[in-house]
Amino acid sequence: MPPTFVYFDLGNVIALFDRDRSFRQMAAVCGCDAKSVRQAVMPELQADFERGQLDWRAFHAEFSRRTGTRSDPARLATAAADMFTLNASLLPVIAALERARMPLGILSNTCDIHWQHLLGLRWSILPGRFQQIVLSYEAGVSKPERGIYELAARRAGVAPAQIFFCDDLPEHVAAARAAGWDAELFTSAAALAGQLGRRGVNLGL
Repeated sequence: MPPTFVYFDLGNVIALFDRDRSFRQMAAVCGCDAKSVRQAVMPELQADFERGQLDWRAFHAEFSRRTGTRSDPARLATAAADMFTLNASLLPVIAALERARMPLGILSNTCDIHWQHLLGLRWSILPGRFQQIVLSYEAGVSKPERGIYELAARRAGVAPAQIFFCDDLPEHVAAARAAGWDAELFTSAAALAGQLGRRGVNLGL
């Protein structure tokens, strides 16, 4: 049976990102090297930020302590968040799903400064094209934890088996399947169109 709700991951699906660029920019603001920035941020500090356990003020304070630096919080936030480009190849698939009247959502591990930066880019698809937006920092739980999939299913208002989900990380796809969803690894817009077509979703592409 065709799905009745489609969730997209955000990072490296809808929005391509370059984390090394972010680290270089943060290093330029705080006056240290990009390797030190990466070591301070990844994976623990970023994971806590994305789960909503830290706000930006707390993140900045801990980052400053770990790197032994002082920086303007607003400038560092801009440097950290300015790493996204729109995956334009996905736009025809999203438009086709809208023509097919398929409800759409976003399920993403992200943090406040990244989401606010993306909204500030004023891409036409964000946030209005998506009926449900489930973000880890707001939910207090992140992929691949089961709770975020359960929350997203409740928000969608359909049974887990009726949800199709695409994500660029295999462990997130596996967790979605364990939660009863139909999920596939995102590799390209063309591959996604084929996956949906094989499930009976006529995209007309």
